[in-house]
Amino acid sequence: MIKVMLADDQEVLRVGLRMVLESEPDIEVVGEAGTGAEAIELANGLEVDVILMDVQMPDMDGIEATKILTADIKTTARILIVTTFQRDDYLLDALRAGASGFLLKTAPPDELIDAIRIVADGKSLLDPSVTGQVIHWLAQGGASVNVERSSLLQALTGRELDVLIEMAAGLSNAEIAGKLFVAETTVKTHVSAVLSKLQLRDRVQAVVFAYENGVVRAGE
Repeated sequence: MIKVMLADDQEVLRVGLRMVLESEPDIEVVGEAGTGAEAIELANGLEVDVILMDVQMPDMDGIEATKILTADIKTTARILIVTTFQRDDYLLDALRAGASGFLLKTAPPDELIDAIRIVADGKSLLDPSVTGQVIHWLAQGGASVNVERSSLLQALTGRELDVLIEMAAGLSNAEIAGKLFVAETTVKTHVSAVLSKLQLRDRVQAVVFAYENGVVRAGE
């Protein structure tokens, strides 16, 4: 059973979400919060697998709440940002804060349910309408490049760095395997190593990391 918490300041929306989610046999809504601060308090007191987090909320917005929750080693819940606003700054700030996914509220119910299952399974997800937008925005210099590269990059092998570069281009494991002439299982091993060594939660954060640390640059 996937335990879900709803964090949104619109009660009518929470009611609708609860009705949709609880119609699924493997999903249970265990709590609701109307502010970011309430979300943090509830998450620390409940057993939660996935938090559906709105961005614009009173007291504390969803991005700040996400940052606090993902920094707390006691919090194991993964966070799926669900917002009305398709804005680059929201999207990148959410990913930097540690969100495992980003979905627009206009997504149909079946996509939302699939997204919850994907995130609960430890994977990352972006709304299909913004995935290309993220890569394009980063590639056009939307992410500020750090003056000094992270020292964590030194831990990567040459092949792991190759995989990181291809991940930053938005390639899937199968596509990376084809480009580097290796087995897809080998790519999966390298992806896991990259995430572990760079202390990242998922491959979406790896894309942001690659651009911010100059591993790839605009136009490459």
